[in-house]
Amino acid sequence: MRTSRRVLVSVMVTSLAMSLSACGGSGAAATDVLKITANITDRSAMETVVAAFGRENPQVKVDVTYADTDRLQSTLPARLASGTAPDVFTVWPGYGNPAALRTLEPAGRLADLSGLKFARRVPEDTKWVTRVGDATYAVPANYSGIGAIYSKKAMRDIGGTAPQTWDELLQLCDQAKAGGKVLFALGIETPWVTQLADYALAATTVYAVHPEFATEMGSGRATFAESGWRTALEKYVELDERGCFSSDPLRTTYETSVQDVAEGRAVGFIQVASSISAITAAAPELQLAMFALPATNNAAQTHMPGAVSAAYGVNADSDNKESAMKFAEFLGSDTGQNLYNQDSGTLPAIPNDHFTADPVLRELVAHQKAGTTVPFMDQLWPDPQVQQEHFTQIQNLFSGRTDVDGVLAALDDAYQEG
Repeated sequence: MRTSRRVLVSVMVTSLAMSLSACGGSGAAATDVLKITANITDRSAMETVVAAFGRENPQVKVDVTYADTDRLQSTLPARLASGTAPDVFTVWPGYGNPAALRTLEPAGRLADLSGLKFARRVPEDTKWVTRVGDATYAVPANYSGIGAIYSKKAMRDIGGTAPQTWDELLQLCDQAKAGGKVLFALGIETPWVTQLADYALAATTVYAVHPEFATEMGSGRATFAESGWRTALEKYVELDERGCFSSDPLRTTYETSVQDVAEGRAVGFIQVASSISAITAAAPELQLAMFALPATNNAAQTHMPGAVSAAYGVNADSDNKESAMKFAEFLGSDTGQNLYNQDSGTLPAIPNDHFTADPVLRELVAHQKAGTTVPFMDQLWPDPQVQQEHFTQIQNLFSGRTDVDGVLAALDDAYQEG
């Protein structure tokens, strides 16, 4: 998923330089400088992997720069074109944004990773987001989901339980208000957050009943306006009108929403699973859980967005290709996958028998096993403009500058242009 015009974190970027001296008797200084750029939301995971990589490769100095999603997606293509990009960098799966794999690969920006061992172990249902044709261009790092992440304590405080149906969800909103809380903190001042609630709803209202929807959109046989996207948006509005969200979502940032959950003002929020680590960092004592957002009164219909969330590419023009490839191989190994996901609220994108999932992810794991997950919707859209339009239109919807019909028409126009 991508973010656009506004900045997720106030600005840039924290830099972590890890200088690792050589082992053994030589006492030689580091000879390589491997430059990596990663999303700031993945900082904890990347730091853990980099530290382990350094222990195995003490001759390599690793310099990691972290940036918010907006900045990464807006600057990476230009840096690649100008020759100033890092050796390894966050790349988004599928299509969907300017820094997505299928956007960068046609321009020759990504190195072919097909010869690395991990490429032969990528699961079948993940290959489409890491490959173009028969060639692999990204290391999938984690498998994530979108759902309602909540504090167990806050849920107990309002006398609630995880809802199984739409009516139960609305009743839970009322219980939260009666208990002096809001059910979901919603920070759509941060543009990429705008998409998460209707993604969570559309998994059921669109893809559960119309699994070939993305294919039919691509062939012109389906539209946003004449589909379950209308229902998802109407329910998004209904949740807002019911008082389920923050009192002023357009003036609430992602960071504020994290604090609202951590400090008990909100029971939870609708987010990607990787945001679990942000709450845990802010309030280590909180016990968290997650549920798929119901969109109908038939619990058996509920689906959940689940897909590869973070992936990394190697700069095709890197001057440090050997170390970059070595890092990509390490990240794709069982060790790298498990370290990346051990504390980040996500699952390895390349499964193995040595990983124990965080109990918070129990429902995501259950939906994955049951086959009731659907890809993140933007990964299936033809170009970045559709998602960009989505961000804008949801903010317009919440500000009263458009209605559901207007949102759907704008999305169909953006899709056709793509």
